[in-house]
Amino acid sequence: MEYKDYYKIMGLSRNATPDDIKRAYRKLARKYHPDVSKEANAEAKFKELGEAYEVLKDPKKREAYDQIGRNWQHGQTFTPPPEWRTAFDFGKSFGGIHGGGFSDFFEALFGHAYGQTDADVYSKQFHAHGNDQHARILIDLADAFHGGERLITLNMPQTDGQGRIIAKMRSLNIKIPKGIKAGQRIRLVGQGGPGMGGGNNGDLYLEVEFNPHRYFHAEGRDIHLELPVTPWEAALGAVVAVPTLGGRVDLKIPAGSQTGKQLRLKGRGLPGVPAGDQFVTLKIVTPTPKTERAKALYEQMAQEMPMDPRSDMGKP
Repeated sequence: MEYKDYYKIMGLSRNATPDDIKRAYRKLARKYHPDVSKEANAEAKFKELGEAYEVLKDPKKREAYDQIGRNWQHGQTFTPPPEWRTAFDFGKSFGGIHGGGFSDFFEALFGHAYGQTDADVYSKQFHAHGNDQHARILIDLADAFHGGERLITLNMPQTDGQGRIIAKMRSLNIKIPKGIKAGQRIRLVGQGGPGMGGGNNGDLYLEVEFNPHRYFHAEGRDIHLELPVTPWEAALGAVVAVPTLGGRVDLKIPAGSQTGKQLRLKGRGLPGVPAGDQFVTLKIVTPTPKTERAKALYEQMAQEMPMDPRSDMGKP
């Protein structure tokens, strides 16, 4: 009889784990299912796949099959021990997909699986979990800070009236968790690809990114802001109102501050445990003198406070 390499049929190595076997079956079952597949000989391949899965998913059948696989040589005939035919209980496990039955090789090893119809097989055996779907969504920093709900529209796979998987626009009202960070994912259970044969739908994972903001940018849960200050606020020190995602707060600028100095507003970033901080980087903005008096003030400053900010430039 012809030896069937069930591992090759499923694209697996002989040390495949049970999870590897299950994933391979689900993937190939979607590919070759006669109701949806456009592959050549899809029905035959689907039946062959089901036979391979019937053996490899069951530890006892797999062990018996592996014993044959280690000793079998091409062209060699094989007659299994009589006790093998009664050692395996099939119940209503798989059988003749669309009337085909198991192969002679299978029946020589394990015997027949009795007591089922094709309708039993189709409705009870073929259950494929839908694919998980992934998408990226853009939200505002304010959404992440306050949390809330948002309506999104995505092009998602769905099953039509004939059981075919098609792409269709869907609108979903999603809940945005308070304090979510860029790169984190929102999971929507059962909103992914459709299952087959009564299998559960997959899940939908939405990866969050932030829309650009006029003032802020986020790094993790920390918020960064570049704050313009006047020369006298930086030189003399001041208390100024600073915008945050939660509203304006007062910030003390130390006297003698320079451009690039960074100050921290603790806990003013995105909510969380712990909450993020807001980092404020100072940027000194020099006013343009528009009158003779304003020019004279600059000249007086140059005389009263002479300095060379480039004194150390050009040194090795």
